[in-house]
Amino acid sequence: MALVGCHECDAVVEEPEVPDGGAAVCPRCGATLFRRQRQTVEYTLALTLSAAILFVVANVYPFLSFEMQGQVTQTTLGSGAAALWTQQRYAVSALVFLTTILAPALQIGLLLYVVAPIHLRLRVPGAVTAFRWVETFRPWSMMEVFLIGIMVALVKLADMAEIVPGIALWAFALLIPVLAGTSAFLDPEIVWREIGKLE
Repeated sequence: MALVGCHECDAVVEEPEVPDGGAAVCPRCGATLFRRQRQTVEYTLALTLSAAILFVVANVYPFLSFEMQGQVTQTTLGSGAAALWTQQRYAVSALVFLTTILAPALQIGLLLYVVAPIHLRLRVPGAVTAFRWVETFRPWSMMEVFLIGIMVALVKLADMAEIVPGIALWAFALLIPVLAGTSAFLDPEIVWREIGKLE
């Protein structure tokens, strides 16, 4: 028997069965206990596929181009972490790599591994473990912090060099709200229920 607590009056009640798109209401005060997302698997899958495409574009194409004294330098997401590594700033390099490349890649890949088979009604091994890891890697995906740092650097370098934003920068900027939308539409309870049906 699962229990759920009311955020308004602190009543503890047995978790009711709620259909997709419905909401559970506290029997004591009438406040909403929780809502179930409608078509959470379909929306999450569509947004995750979009995020995967944007992530590939953000990592393959040039992020920024700098033109200084006739020399043009192109940067990518990976080259930033590599430059920090060559400067012997190993901890910062590892942190940049983890938060901008590794954690988002694992979050997107694991979500696809879990949600796509549910949509296709296929059973895959390790779906339970994979979905647990999705929740683990989500807080480590800090691309918005990295983007703010890029914007600050652009303002400081604007007087020294001509800066041309690359297609990867726009893909990276779009990736942030798409991943946020993935988290917003993802209802873990429904995903766990669907995984249980396929086991």
